[in-house]
Amino acid sequence: MRARRETLENKLKSSIQRNIGPMALLLTGLGSIIGSGWLFGAWKAAKIAGPAAIVAWVIGAVVILAIALTYAELGAMFPESGGMVRYARYSHGALVGFISAWANWIAIVSVIPIEAEASIQYMSTWPYDWAHALFVNESLTPMGLALSALLVIVYFMLNYWGVKVFARANSAITIFKFLIPGATIAGLMFSGFHSENFGTASSFAPYGWPAVLTAVATSGIVFSFNGFQSPVNLAGEARHPARSVPFAVIGSILLALVIYVLLQVAYIGAVSPGDVMKGWSHFDFASPFAELALALNLNWLAILLYIDAFVSPSGTGTTYMATTTRMIYAMQRNNTMPKMFGSVHPFYGVPRPAMWFNLIVAFIFLFFFRGWSSLAAVISVATVISYLTGPVSLMALRRSATDLDRPLKLPLMGVIAPFAFVCASLVLFWAKWPLTGEIILLMVVALPVYFYYQSKTGFAGWGRDLKAAWWLVAYLPSMAVMSLIGSKDFGGSGLLPYGWDMAAVTVLALIFYYWGVHTGYRTTYLDERESRDDILHEVGA
Repeated sequence: MRARRETLENKLKSSIQRNIGPMALLLTGLGSIIGSGWLFGAWKAAKIAGPAAIVAWVIGAVVILAIALTYAELGAMFPESGGMVRYARYSHGALVGFISAWANWIAIVSVIPIEAEASIQYMSTWPYDWAHALFVNESLTPMGLALSALLVIVYFMLNYWGVKVFARANSAITIFKFLIPGATIAGLMFSGFHSENFGTASSFAPYGWPAVLTAVATSGIVFSFNGFQSPVNLAGEARHPARSVPFAVIGSILLALVIYVLLQVAYIGAVSPGDVMKGWSHFDFASPFAELALALNLNWLAILLYIDAFVSPSGTGTTYMATTTRMIYAMQRNNTMPKMFGSVHPFYGVPRPAMWFNLIVAFIFLFFFRGWSSLAAVISVATVISYLTGPVSLMALRRSATDLDRPLKLPLMGVIAPFAFVCASLVLFWAKWPLTGEIILLMVVALPVYFYYQSKTGFAGWGRDLKAAWWLVAYLPSMAVMSLIGSKDFGGSGLLPYGWDMAAVTVLALIFYYWGVHTGYRTTYLDERESRDDILHEVGA
């Protein structure tokens, strides 16, 4: 008996520790959301859509909230570290699980370098020649890249000594960077607000409503809300996850929406009406709000913004270093990553080998994408693809695994889940061809890794997993084709006229959604998870 208990305790020691309370989890979500997106998103959205960018933020929030509600229920049901890379595996088996995990990890790990790049890009407008040399021709120079890499290392070190250090540092950072957007909103609105920018100097939607929808997908709006995943991925370290996870997810999205809309209004009202007459697309900033503050002689605000250009992205980068590490840890538990990535430090309770791997990948992204704008659109589309399996997995599990304990069961999910899937599909379509096709291709390039690990198990259960995966396997190329033949407003060939193309995407999305829900099944991975939960429960976890 003693030997069995020692074995159980050793397994518990290798598990992640539950140290994060509900407010810390909410601040983690808000800290992830309010990163470089607020520093650049308003400028980029207005550049694409004009004043109607305000509507784009609301549309983006509605889309993300619908998706987030499905993940909040899943996170409460499966309070695991890196849980978002495991839910699809529980509902549809290894193949769907791998594609979902890969998409999710790509979308999140690439945020780490973009936050560092955002800080250095803002630094490039400091009034010094050496600073101006950091960002030239919309690209970071070698020195700018070196400083970005140094910031990534800082994110790494803040996570290296455990979740308590990370949570305390992030909470302090988040409180600070919550105040700076507020000061920016007040400073710009009370120091030169031009109401004529909303309809006189420029029409409200100067580039048409298709541009508004494209702004949702590619200007960084979806990317800016992406941080809601952090509370879900840290559910395994949360106290009382059934209450704290939905509280953190929903609360962080709603608070961020208020901030983003007010920032967008402040930006639109602050720019010169004379410049607006030339067109919103001509505005090119390296540090949008800081340059506006200087133009309005708000030097105190510019200084705060230059400081916050390090604080806000660093808070998000630190959080994402934590969540992506838990994703790699979870993917190893899925048996699709080397066993070394499942190793957890016995004292600090963090998977350090996974952290080193993500650090290397972040450096690779830094090398290939050398500016905020070049990476934001890619991350946004990859993020949308990573969301797709959440609504399907939730409803498939409600259908095929009715015995599961559900601490949180949200009402009207039979409507919310298909709505969320359709919204995600539309955002993917709005991203425009060829970007849509390029990112879909990126989602399937890692399949050889999956087949390698499947071969090591003799392709056990392969037939059942393939049957449950056909809906997703067919969905991705179908969406690429829809993007190709859609209206010219969304970069397509024009075979389908505007309006009809979105209607076709909606119908197609519903077909794939219900196909996915009905091919889900009670996988053996659920039984493996329940066995692990029994072990932890027996030793009092």
